[in-house]
Amino acid sequence: MQSQELAEVIKVHRKAAKLSRVHLAELAGVGKTVIFDIEKGKESVQYNTLRKILKVLNIKIILVSPLLDHLNESGHD
Repeated sequence: MQSQELAEVIKVHRKAAKLSRVHLAELAGVGKTVIFDIEKGKESVQYNTLRKILKVLNIKIILVSPLLDHLNESGHD
């Protein structure tokens, strides 16, 4: 997923939840400029910060990889 696609997903979910950028930032425990930067497609956002925002918006990240099945079968964490 490209940063602009993620930005749009977050923006749509935030608006659907009737949250301002400031309110979303408060709920996620991040700075208000972080939400603005993400929605503008900024590419350098810390993973933990992004996770906090996605959690508030009830968005889950699913990893898809051809190697995941192999890792799960071999018992690696």
